[in-house]
Amino acid sequence: MTTPPQSIVRRAAVTTGALVAVAACVVAGAGPASADVPAGWAPETHMSWGHLLVICVAIPVGVGVIISLLAALPGLLKGESLTGAAPAGEWLGGPRKGTAELAAPDGETSEAGGASAKW
Repeated sequence: MTTPPQSIVRRAAVTTGALVAVAACVVAGAGPASADVPAGWAPETHMSWGHLLVICVAIPVGVGVIISLLAALPGLLKGESLTGAAPAGEWLGGPRKGTAELAAPDGETSEAGGASAKW
């Protein structure tokens, strides 16, 4: 199966037009980057490593700690632990008296007390 020449020319024109449009947007967007410093602004100042670490590390970590504490605060006020782990031996959704309420197997063919897995 061959492609008609008009289709090939049309595809090439659309692709070229899209590439030219993208290149024009990139060049137009880069224009403001070459602007001069506005009058009244301080001349170039260099940021110290300590200031950079405060901005990039300390502030985000601090915000994360504050959000975590605010999320854990209701549980802490109720007396729950920070880990949120269930007490040992608690069976969520199981019988109230532990395994004593579970039906014991009656014999070899009984399906009580398990998932009926076979070896």
